[in-house]
Amino acid sequence: MSDTPNTLTPARATAREWTGLAVIALPCMLYSMDLTVLNLAIPSISEDLKPTASQLLWIVDIYGFFVAGLLVTMGTLGDRIGRRRLLLIGAVAFGIASVLAAFSTSANMLIATRALLGVAGATLAPSTLSLIRNMFLDPAQRTVAIGVWISSYSAGAVIGPVLGGVLLQYFAWGSVFLIGVPVMVLLLVLGPLLLPEYRDPDAARLDLPSVALSLGAVLAVIYGVKQIAEHAPGVLPVLSIAVGLVLGAVFVRRQKRLANPMIDLALFSLPAFSVSLAAYMLACFVMFGMFLYNAQYLQLVLGLSPLHAGLWSMPSAGAFIVGSMVVPALARRMRPAFVMGGGLAVAALGFGMLVVLPAQDGLAWMVSSAVISSLGLAPVFTLATDLVVGSAPPERAGVASAVSETSSEFGGALGIAILGSVGAAIYRGTMGDAVPSGLAGPVEVEAARSTLGGAVALAGQVGGSAGARCSTRVAAPCCTACG
Repeated sequence: MSDTPNTLTPARATAREWTGLAVIALPCMLYSMDLTVLNLAIPSISEDLKPTASQLLWIVDIYGFFVAGLLVTMGTLGDRIGRRRLLLIGAVAFGIASVLAAFSTSANMLIATRALLGVAGATLAPSTLSLIRNMFLDPAQRTVAIGVWISSYSAGAVIGPVLGGVLLQYFAWGSVFLIGVPVMVLLLVLGPLLLPEYRDPDAARLDLPSVALSLGAVLAVIYGVKQIAEHAPGVLPVLSIAVGLVLGAVFVRRQKRLANPMIDLALFSLPAFSVSLAAYMLACFVMFGMFLYNAQYLQLVLGLSPLHAGLWSMPSAGAFIVGSMVVPALARRMRPAFVMGGGLAVAALGFGMLVVLPAQDGLAWMVSSAVISSLGLAPVFTLATDLVVGSAPPERAGVASAVSETSSEFGGALGIAILGSVGAAIYRGTMGDAVPSGLAGPVEVEAARSTLGGAVALAGQVGGSAGARCSTRVAAPCCTACG
């Protein structure tokens, strides 16, 4: 057997696989676009459907809740019924839900259709990433393919604000949801022609109690973390997180007892899997946390419109694409650990620039910081995902991909919650006497001392030189918090 080393050489991908990769990138790009265009449409939705504050929150959040909660279930289901089949089923559901969302006549209808979009969206990441695992067996080619896969999300983030802004300028808010229909139709036409089918031939039946436990655990923790990020620590968010952790512990205990578990816990004993997963979560933690502050700085401090803020976010998304594309060349010359470590060092330099971000006229500095950070984080995202998926057996690629994306959701939510809470505390602590006395009543002053949005609103109400003076004085605490 040792005299036949060629039998161990992985088959290299052909033009069919690379063309199929372009098809796989379509739903990934759409997923990212859907997250960005909704934020632009919120004012129009509020004016038309008149949602309550709670309904508006659910319109924004319920999509992400269902995506995060169902990733592991969909990854396991893809291993059982076939990754391509699940992707195409998800495409049909996503297209139908997009049409229903576009023509929603009430806030509750939009919430329900956004939930259906989340269920369909949960099929995209594990199906596409696990297909890449099976289509690209050569490690070097797989790294390139995963770089393209990750870049498609950045491309969607670049295209989303621009396309969404144009559509909202000439059409009703529902047009932003209809973007997904032609993309999914194209996927349904090309997918069966270019994407091979893969499934685990020995897959057991889906364990419904495990599905319920995983969904409950993820939803409860994500909900609690987001509530803390958006409001403040309280009894309900803390209780929600505690319930989620208990359900998670029961889920893990059940997986240890099952002959065919939903998640093979032995994967976490592999250093390449567990360490890469932790690095991926850390990268999402810092990236999403900084996105929160960058968006506030562009709109509330510099006064840019959402569309212009989105346009100035394009350089960092472009840098992320460039960074993802150069990773394979770096990985051929250096160990992945060194590339990832170097990327984190570059990202730290970019984040460090925010410490000295000017309170006024700091647009170029902030954009430069975001570009450097994106260049540094791109290798971490690409190589960590590659190592997580590559370390799992091909027949378990679906669930490995789902665990990878679930860690991304957790990292992003924790980044917004923890870094957001730290920033809010710094803002309140350094605000002090920044609001000039006698400008407004105690309620308005307290709002200005609590959030930057409240301070900007107060400055707008005051107007004149006093308002300008107030705006200047509240910008410094904001930049201190960002740093």
